[in-house]
Amino acid sequence: MATADALSRIGLAGLAVMGQNLALNIAEKGFPISVYNRTTSKVDETVDRADREGHLPLFGQYNPKDFVLSIQRPRSVIILVKAGAPVDQTIAALSQYMEPGDTIIDGGNEWYENTERRISDASSKGLLYLGMGVSGGEDGARHGPSLMPGGSHRAYLNIKDILGKVAAQVEDGPCVTYIGEGGSGNFVKMIHNGIEYGDMQLISEAYDVLKNAGGLSNSELADIFADWNRGELESFLIEITADIFQVKDFESGHGELVDKILDKTGMKGTGKWTVQQAAELSIAAPTIAASLDSRYLSGLKDEREAAAEIFKGQGFKEEINNVGVVDKKRLIDDVRQALYASKICSYAQGMNLLRAKSVEKGWNLNLGELARIWKGGCIIRAVFLDRIKKAYQRNPALANLLVDPEFAREMVQRQAAWRRVVGLAIQKGISVPGMSASLQYFDTYRRARLPANLVQAQRDYFGAHTYERIDRPGSYHTEWSKHARGATV
Repeated sequence: MATADALSRIGLAGLAVMGQNLALNIAEKGFPISVYNRTTSKVDETVDRADREGHLPLFGQYNPKDFVLSIQRPRSVIILVKAGAPVDQTIAALSQYMEPGDTIIDGGNEWYENTERRISDASSKGLLYLGMGVSGGEDGARHGPSLMPGGSHRAYLNIKDILGKVAAQVEDGPCVTYIGEGGSGNFVKMIHNGIEYGDMQLISEAYDVLKNAGGLSNSELADIFADWNRGELESFLIEITADIFQVKDFESGHGELVDKILDKTGMKGTGKWTVQQAAELSIAAPTIAASLDSRYLSGLKDEREAAAEIFKGQGFKEEINNVGVVDKKRLIDDVRQALYASKICSYAQGMNLLRAKSVEKGWNLNLGELARIWKGGCIIRAVFLDRIKKAYQRNPALANLLVDPEFAREMVQRQAAWRRVVGLAIQKGISVPGMSASLQYFDTYRRARLPANLVQAQRDYFGAHTYERIDRPGSYHTEWSKHARGATV
């Protein structure tokens, strides 16, 4: 076990796996760190790991006072505990020993308004505060996550050197940047997770179509996703999907594990928050919303099984297992193109949400820089994020990612294949809500004129909400029922 001859550079409280791994990462980069957890066995476990993983400069503390006082001034303390009340409780326990100028950094998936409340509370005590999104899961925390710190810029500067070494490294720098004031760091991480929801849903739909319309085996799917990961779809999620299809079910002794997993998807709330914010900001995010709805519907497993029997009893004929003659090579390429185009829509929706919130809160978010720090470490890391970064560098005021010249060209090139995949899925009765929502988003956004004129006429008819005309300025109201019945006004 390492012993501290001097004060630690930083502290971390909350030693579940994410906390342990981030602390070990910090220590491994040469920064002495103190760690604390209410359950003392977690402290011992972390200290033991630090010893086993390279005699790292990590020092266990067993009460809040000793923990805080073991850190050099101005103190910086990372908290990695469950969002909500546990964060407030941990802050209360630690802050009584902290001094003006010290910093608290919350690294959990926290609702951004809670962070803004805590910034205000901390400020009243002279403390600095950061809400820092951390993405990359357990492995990312240990070997290099994407970090999204927001709040006090002074607090960020106090630990900038640490974050720069601890974060994932890509060719254009570490995957960390100062996000902005207030709860911006937590908000950006929330939208990152919303995009992640969309990504995972779209990949699952590609799998569903290839398996149930194309009749492909898990072995073939593993090869397809591995091949896709060498091209424009190269990303962490595509990579791990290829791995998943190869894993055998050792419990039963036959087949692949993926086929034995119950089709009910869990969630922790950030996807729901993203969709709620989309509604609050009046920003269309149908791909992300469809992914959330799909998780809700997946949870109705018993109802879905009962419904399948009811509809079968009423004469519904399942087309999913009726593969027929399929040009597999063309289907695989079509699904690849549909997945890529749909993903662009999901990212476009997420970026639009970030811009809208940035305007509302005055955060001045740099969308290109956000795309850059997502290139490594995080769950949605992907090769095409570099091109998203460049799109916003070319035009920081870009109205929508879809109309960047490069992405617009790719959407047009892929839309025929996209339509074939969605059409085939509909024909076969395979639900593709994410791909469908993405295609409808594209088709709605690209049309100069929509049928909204009729909706507005209806609103004016029953509620006198007025309407605007395309040929002259001003607001108008018509007595529709009188005109429709031939009466004079």
